[in-house]
Amino acid sequence: MSETKTSLQRTVVGKVTSNAMEKSATVIVERRVRHAVYGKFITRSTKYHIHDGDNQTNVGDIVRIRECRPISKTKSWTLDEVITPAV
Repeated sequence: MSETKTSLQRTVVGKVTSNAMEKSATVIVERRVRHAVYGKFITRSTKYHIHDGDNQTNVGDIVRIRECRPISKTKSWTLDEVITPAV
């Protein structure tokens, strides 16, 4: 019997907003949540600093990032893949 390992790391999809740092980028992830009282959907966003060792991201790229061990004070996410490159 062969067992398949399932990844316990979270993955999210977001948009690159900055790549001015060396081997790092900033990604904004948006999610829609329902308001507790009024029921209207609200867009919430979170910024993540990601590790991009090859500097392959550009501003405007849609990327998939995954959680990893803490790399620095603010970086605990790493680039998984570039889904859609910026135009």
